[in-house]
Amino acid sequence: MRRFLRHPVRLVPLGFLAVILLGTGVLMLPWATSQQRYTPFVTALFTATSAVSVTGMNVVDTPNYWNWFGLVMITVLTQVGGLGILTGAALVILAVSRQLGLRNRLLVQAETAEYGIADVRWLLVRIATTVLVTEAVMATVLTGRLWLRYDYPFGRAVGNAVFHSVEAFNNGGFTLYTDGLIGFARDPWVMLPLSIGAIIGGLGFPALFEAVRERRNPAHWAVATKLTIWGSLALIVFFVGYLLLAEWNNPYTIGTYDAAGKILAGFSQIALSRTGGFDVIGIRGLSEESIPMFIALMFIGGGSASTAGGIKVSTFFLLGFVIWAELRGEPDVSVGRRRVAAASQRQALTVALLSVALVGAGTVALIIITTQVRFYAALFEVTSAFSTTGLSLGIAQRLPEVGQYVLTALMYVGRVGPLTLGSAIALNTRRRLYRYPEEQPIVG
Repeated sequence: MRRFLRHPVRLVPLGFLAVILLGTGVLMLPWATSQQRYTPFVTALFTATSAVSVTGMNVVDTPNYWNWFGLVMITVLTQVGGLGILTGAALVILAVSRQLGLRNRLLVQAETAEYGIADVRWLLVRIATTVLVTEAVMATVLTGRLWLRYDYPFGRAVGNAVFHSVEAFNNGGFTLYTDGLIGFARDPWVMLPLSIGAIIGGLGFPALFEAVRERRNPAHWAVATKLTIWGSLALIVFFVGYLLLAEWNNPYTIGTYDAAGKILAGFSQIALSRTGGFDVIGIRGLSEESIPMFIALMFIGGGSASTAGGIKVSTFFLLGFVIWAELRGEPDVSVGRRRVAAASQRQALTVALLSVALVGAGTVALIIITTQVRFYAALFEVTSAFSTTGLSLGIAQRLPEVGQYVLTALMYVGRVGPLTLGSAIALNTRRRLYRYPEEQPIVG
């Protein structure tokens, strides 16, 4: 226990696991389903893990299998998972007791990637305000659109709007429509709020707060913020262009839309695919050249300490700067006139390579379990689970139970793994009082 208190980030996996098991137990109950029957353990576990890990992948038809109680439970699990188990608990403690002890401050610091504990209370207030205000604005716009344009009863419009706003901001992919959001692909009043909300949620609170605080002086941003903000913008622009080129004439995705509809649908799909998981254009109809693009996009993911998964934007671009410095023969890796510490470079490399290994192992496991699954399809499904995206080519629902357990484990590891690993490495840094003689082995 003392070791856990010394490194509070190690409590993160246990916190997520406890909530997943609690959610599994509730979702197994008969009053959580439309048919009023008990849900099999593997189905409830998969759904609870998908919700807490803000993935959105499912093995049942969400709007028809679960009743209102089950859907409310999924919404709560998504909100708790996206906000962070320890951050959410600290918010409850703060609301009840008006104060946080040192231990709780350390827990919040570990989960939100903040390295100072003096202003943890103010940090929690800002996080809660950002989440609630953003989701409220999204829900208000969606409610008005569904009520006035699509003639939904007001109560149903509110319910659908709140559900999808929570899912979008937290980068979850559950939806109340069997075909995803394809029916709204060309409606800017639906797609833009969801897309913008997903982008905000996927930036991460540290980068978001600093970008707002120093909005007039972007040059003063920390390296992590620059990599996250500008990197996210670059990825969205690049992948939107790629998607439009690859799918412009594909009748199974956006080929039948007009130019404005194609651009809106393409932007929304990319914004919601970094780890959001909503199907906007019909993922199962993608052309072959688009599948590797989506795999890369999902694997990169969103910002650190955010609701998004993947190896993180800052990790990806930091490795790019490392490669660039090495190719140029420079002794230091520099980003925006700042020298990046060697420890950060090693951490980025470790997270990326371990993530590649996990995705590779998961892909091989799926192919062995189900020999009929093609390599690209298995890689897509595994990457989606590990990056907590939730997009699916329809394989997850057809997998045997052991295959669903594999995806469940990947969703859990994808949500807590990079955070825990990165923070544990940073906290475990130690100073050695001696150094061995240097040698340069042959590389390449």
